[in-house]
Amino acid sequence: MGKTTQPQKILILAANPIDTSKLRLDKEVAEIQAAHRQAKYREEIEIISEWAVGVDDLRSAVLYHKPNMIHFCGHGEGDDGLVLENENGQKQLVSSESLADLFKLFTNDVECVVLNACYTEVQAKAIHQHINCVVGMDEEIGDKAAIEFASGFYDALTNGKNYQDSFYFGCNAISLKSIPESQTPQIKIRDISKSLLNPDLIDRKSKNEDNENRNITIKKGNYFENVRGNVTIQKITEIYETINNLDKIPKPTGFPQNIPNSSTDKFVGRERNLELLHQQLQRNDEVVIAAVEGMGGVGKTELAIQYSLLHLQLQNYSGGICWLQAREQDIGLQVINFARTDLGLNPPDDLELPERVSWCWKRWHEGNTLIVLDDVTNYGDIKPYLPPQPSQFKVVITTRLKLDLAASLYLGVLQETDALELLTQLVGEEKVNKELEKAKELCQRLGNLPLALQLVGFYIKKRKISLTEILQRLEKKGLGHGSLVVKENDPTWTSDIKNGVAAAFKLSWEELSESAQELGCLLSLFALAPIPWSLVENTAVEQDSEESEDTIEELEDARIELESLHLVEGEHTYQFHQLIQEFFRNKQEKLAVAEQQKKTFVGEMLSIAQQIPNTPILSDIESVSDAIPHLKEVAENLITVVKDEDLYWAFVGIARFYQGQGLYALAEPWSHQCVSTLQARLGDEHPSVATSYNNLALLYFFQGRYTEAEPLYQKALELNIRVLGDEHPNIASSYNNLALLYFSQGRYTEAEVLYKKAISTMQPLLGEKYPDVATSYSNLATLYCRQGRYTEAEPLCKQALELNIRLLGEEHPDVATSYINLALLYFFQGRYTEAERLYKQALELNIRLLGEEHPNVATSYISLAELYCHQGRYTEAEPLCKQALELNIRLLGEEHPDVATSYNNLAGLYESQGRYTEAEPLYKKALELRQLLLGEEHPDVATSYNDLATLYFAQGWYTEAEPLYKKALELRQLLLGEEHPDVATSYNNLATLYFAQGWYTEAEPLYKKALEVRQRLLGEEHFYVAESYNNLAELYFSQRRYTEAETLYKQALELMQRLLGEEHPYVATIYSNLAGLYFSQGRYTEAEPLYEKALELRQRLLGEEHPSVATIYNNLATLYRHQRRYTEAETLYKKALELTQRLLGEEHPSVATSYSNLATLYCHQERYTEAETLYQKALAFCEQQLGIEHPNTITTRNNLEYLRNNMN
Repeated sequence: MGKTTQPQKILILAANPIDTSKLRLDKEVAEIQAAHRQAKYREEIEIISEWAVGVDDLRSAVLYHKPNMIHFCGHGEGDDGLVLENENGQKQLVSSESLADLFKLFTNDVECVVLNACYTEVQAKAIHQHINCVVGMDEEIGDKAAIEFASGFYDALTNGKNYQDSFYFGCNAISLKSIPESQTPQIKIRDISKSLLNPDLIDRKSKNEDNENRNITIKKGNYFENVRGNVTIQKITEIYETINNLDKIPKPTGFPQNIPNSSTDKFVGRERNLELLHQQLQRNDEVVIAAVEGMGGVGKTELAIQYSLLHLQLQNYSGGICWLQAREQDIGLQVINFARTDLGLNPPDDLELPERVSWCWKRWHEGNTLIVLDDVTNYGDIKPYLPPQPSQFKVVITTRLKLDLAASLYLGVLQETDALELLTQLVGEEKVNKELEKAKELCQRLGNLPLALQLVGFYIKKRKISLTEILQRLEKKGLGHGSLVVKENDPTWTSDIKNGVAAAFKLSWEELSESAQELGCLLSLFALAPIPWSLVENTAVEQDSEESEDTIEELEDARIELESLHLVEGEHTYQFHQLIQEFFRNKQEKLAVAEQQKKTFVGEMLSIAQQIPNTPILSDIESVSDAIPHLKEVAENLITVVKDEDLYWAFVGIARFYQGQGLYALAEPWSHQCVSTLQARLGDEHPSVATSYNNLALLYFFQGRYTEAEPLYQKALELNIRVLGDEHPNIASSYNNLALLYFSQGRYTEAEVLYKKAISTMQPLLGEKYPDVATSYSNLATLYCRQGRYTEAEPLCKQALELNIRLLGEEHPDVATSYINLALLYFFQGRYTEAERLYKQALELNIRLLGEEHPNVATSYISLAELYCHQGRYTEAEPLCKQALELNIRLLGEEHPDVATSYNNLAGLYESQGRYTEAEPLYKKALELRQLLLGEEHPDVATSYNDLATLYFAQGWYTEAEPLYKKALELRQLLLGEEHPDVATSYNNLATLYFAQGWYTEAEPLYKKALEVRQRLLGEEHFYVAESYNNLAELYFSQRRYTEAETLYKQALELMQRLLGEEHPYVATIYSNLAGLYFSQGRYTEAEPLYEKALELRQRLLGEEHPSVATIYNNLATLYRHQRRYTEAETLYKKALELTQRLLGEEHPSVATSYSNLATLYCHQERYTEAETLYQKALAFCEQQLGIEHPNTITTRNNLEYLRNNMN
């Protein structure tokens, strides 16, 4: 027995609260159900409807029905949320964030969500974080448009189309009904190949359908018996699967008709259009006129031929099918000739032509009659000859015009799969299979235009050439190539195609006014991409001139002409078909105004490029994104028109656009092209060439490709010195750039020299009157800060701040940056109160100057959050981390390096609180994003490996942590060289991992290596050196090498005091560690004052509410326990427990440690029952959170067993 599969479920959720406008949701749902009933795969799909949906209903319906897809119909209110119903049937808004959080729980179940409601693009974006495909509306959508979209979308989806194609069918359904909202639906999709139905199922069903289950009975030559009266897309498709072209089979007799011959061997991809055309003609009691509209060569005539042949076979037009040629032939005479020849009618000769035609209409044979008027160029010319109404006649018009008729069907080019099928039919399956990618490329090159495909197909077949060869020939000659031309006197030409592609377009060109021709030529200069009308206006109209209003109207008139002939398509944004664009480009070259048009177009594009800032945010990106393809067109094809002084901007604008989004791989070729083009045009010795070197080097720097960046920065510096001399601000900038590179590589001595050079170069030239001098002070201060040279850094930070305030005023973003730099210095020094004040000043200033929506504000949130996190103020830090993350996603998009950093920061906060399960996916997300955006070989990727390893280490997952620590070390060595502080950090972390596992012989050389690298790079007087002394002391302490440990602890303490002063949390840590050493040696009287000192310092600096204060309570309590001062010990253990629970929550390892410590005290007091309860609590936590193999779990289990043995 064959395996049965569960049907795919579509869950429809409808909400129309009583206090909102009434919608026809019943009609929308009925359309979806109707599409399902007629679907080819209806048995594989189940539709479930839920009405008056509330918040709880939404969740429970998805949980209960387990749908593969969800369709919401109702109201949306943009940023305010999606409208559901409360218990009283009134409006209740659900926020985008809440919806995103809900759908996050169904990521693996729900594949697609359709929000068929006004202003739901905001919710669509939010849900798309977790769901592959989401459809929303970017503005208000009317009832009719919403219903048509649903009808078209589900018609396609339930007949096997993928989500993306179904979306376009939905938009097309709106367009077909001439509803002006076809651009309102917006799709967010990652995997465009996904569909509701399994592709294997579709293939299997198609191949295995039994003939007796099909609606076409293929017996005794009767193909159409079961189709009559029920013409659906399914049945039409089945007919054309069986018969390539209805022109190739015998026509039924007894029906008057003059249908012309088909011009194709196989009719493909138009089944849906045949169904729609038939539906438009099925209105009773009136003359129905349906127009098939579209550009030349798209197959309008062929569609009308196939429609006529199909309904001839179905015998739907017993009154006959009369075909009339509308272009350059007399319609009236053709009607009379058909009436005489095919109907035996003889109108009186003494009547005028229109009266004779009317005489024929009145005496026509009974029964429905189809009249086809092919290639109408002027509706007014045919109007006098149309049949009377109401009557038996159905009229189909094919035209390039956009007619204002109630029933019109726009015919676009073929879908890629249909174009490929047509090409295969023309040139043979073997050739296409052999060069499949070239076949797809050829279809794309010809824009999937049926006429072009047929002509090229005939050419390939006749000349027996490969697809590669025809592509090369087309590349050279384009529309002028012989394959796209019909030769008048070719004796071997058997096709009914009369015109080549260019000739077909020429017919439309000749109908255009001169202004419309000129506009078409101007549009052809744009890229083959959507063209915003505002761009065209800015290019063609001189702004703020007295005549601009009149010019805009003239421009609109010209555009309407192009639209009327279907030469451009769109609304607000317009687009050419590629062959029409090529046709107009050829015409543009011959215009008298050709060069002026090019200069104007290039000038407008370059002005947009110059508006893109160095570090664009998402709003900047969105404002120019529509122009980028056209700016590329300038850089690639119109660069000779660009003036020398503007050449730089043709490439830099595009590079900034991609670089600002973290898309470095896309930015790189434009930066390369900038260098090579500037060199070729301006020569090697030009300041702009030096700037282009700098830009390319900066791009490499962002990617961590330091060895490639360095020679470019050096080249830029040398070139600037040669061209501009030693005394120039550009020289100082070059010094700064190279110094920043060396700083990132840990080459601090070289960086310091260059930073000082930048200052000494700039000061004589600019004095202290320019902000660039303040920037140089800040850069040098940052270097000193990294080296622990805080006393040298502080005056520089203050100088930069004072200079910025003097030059720029208090209210300037650079002043906020100076506040942050000085605050960071205070943070390193443990001067937290001063740091907090400055961070808050910077945040307030950034919000005031830049608004809430700016990356600088996100930076301020992160800085303040880091301070709070360090102080153990986690509840204050968390909302700031989240705000920074959300803001960066909103401003920069989900795929940006700064977003990865925000994920990493939030993960670090959760790790500090012991919220490991929340931290892990965020660390992984940051790692994946960095790998995607920056590549595997980047310092930030090494940081992600390191941070994820540290998280695993904290949970005792040592086998998972080790390979990640090693990966981080190897990457840092590869990218940064052996001599870098981050490499020393990796040695240190790996040593700590080995130390925790008791692998002391492996840990010691790594700790020593870390110490040596730090001493060499940072000098003896650095915090990291003190940290290495402390870590090595901890190792010796564990090995009972107490003398060596004490010496190192004291060295670490003296160094910390010297660097940071007595008042610093790190000094408190060393006091605590040294006290622990004395405690282990039984030197209790020496240990106690050090513990107390550490406690007092932490309370004063970090406040009572800090985890490290709880740690000191624990340590001091343990000392008291060993001195049998049980009452004092119990008080402190309890204090530590309460503080840890309050700060870190019940689910933190430190809480389990506090339970164990208190239990051990009770054991010493023989309070065994209380001790057992606490050990059990500690063990339960350790097993659940850390796993049964974690050292803490094993120790706690052993303690509990020991206790129970003693009790027994």
